[in-house]
Amino acid sequence: MHWPAVARLVQHGSMAMAELPPPYLAPSLHFTMTRSPVQTSSFSTTSAVAAGRGRDMNRTRGVSAIHRTGTRFKLSASKYPLPKPVSADQMKARPATPNHGLWGFFPPSHEALSTTEYDAAFGRPWSVQELRNKSWDDLHKLWWVCVKERNRIATSNLERSRLKAGFGDHESNQRDDAIVVTQKTIKHVLRERYYAWEEANRLYAKGYRPQDQDTMEEAATEELAPAEDPFKEDAVKETKL
Repeated sequence: MHWPAVARLVQHGSMAMAELPPPYLAPSLHFTMTRSPVQTSSFSTTSAVAAGRGRDMNRTRGVSAIHRTGTRFKLSASKYPLPKPVSADQMKARPATPNHGLWGFFPPSHEALSTTEYDAAFGRPWSVQELRNKSWDDLHKLWWVCVKERNRIATSNLERSRLKAGFGDHESNQRDDAIVVTQKTIKHVLRERYYAWEEANRLYAKGYRPQDQDTMEEAATEELAPAEDPFKEDAVKETKL
């Protein structure tokens, strides 16, 4: 049964409370049975209906952020006058900065698209043996050099795809792969040092001290040293004579 018809039957007393659905399904029907009907009137915001009710004193009537309708009066953003932008002709010329950090996203020619000759001129990746001899600061600097170079390659690839140049993808991808191998090698060396640091902490917690090992090595060296020849001095004296 349609709910307006059910409501009319309830108002006229043709339906008992037991026949009504549960309150959580139709709370309005139970409200009409337990409370007296309240007189209501239609409300309209049209100009024809609202004109006879007096002047609309709501200053924010019609203001909506969804429909982008502004207020009917001006709003002061500040008590001070807002500055006006300067035209390009009146702007002062600034000196160029050749060593600016943003130039790191571009090749040395300061062009957005690098040449294939520049991308193809690169060496081999760093090996593990070479990076093991580097300090922490050197590895840190080398890592960010690789990051800057990959950013430069990404800038050239974006410009190449925008212009639809159709060349240079193979060289730039090879250069990027070599840099990725270097970065993976740096992580491998740092991982080895971290494991060595954990092993040193574990041995130190067990009571091991490095000077103990040095003392044992010195004792072993003394035991393995050859004995001196007692006739060596006599032989030297006879040679001098």
